[in-house]
Amino acid sequence: MTAAQADLRIDRPAVADGAALWRIAKDSEALDLNSSYSYLLWCRDFAGTSAVARDERGEPVGFVTGYVRPDRPHTLLVWQVAVDDAYRGRGLAASLLDGLVARVRAEYGVTGLETTITPGNTASERLFGSFAERHGAALEREVLFPTSLFPDGPHDPEVLYRIGPLSL
Repeated sequence: MTAAQADLRIDRPAVADGAALWRIAKDSEALDLNSSYSYLLWCRDFAGTSAVARDERGEPVGFVTGYVRPDRPHTLLVWQVAVDDAYRGRGLAASLLDGLVARVRAEYGVTGLETTITPGNTASERLFGSFAERHGAALEREVLFPTSLFPDGPHDPEVLYRIGPLSL
């Protein structure tokens, strides 16, 4: 954690954090916003594979949500990463991601990471590219869900980023 993050604490989300995670995701204007209910469920059911950054008052200011893939139990799928606007530019997303992966590696034996990124999301492309570099891991990309699969109107394709094996 950098000096600019010294007043922050990273831990597991609690159900009470769901509303704040929903707000951070909504305010990001970059993520596909899920229902507020889904963030509450996520904080209950996937707290072990997710992380939240808290300010000095204990309020969430950033998060990473993820889960271990049932058919690939050594792979963490990162669902969403978001940081409150007031805390951006401090490397918090990278710290959250590094901390989460270290924890799930120790607890679940995770050796690889996957995420999807829409083309043009340069912040996420940089975040996961630099993660792969920091951890000496290969990074592969392929279209996972082409535009034609989305039933609710125009949607950019989702490109799968597969990173691993990880050396932490």
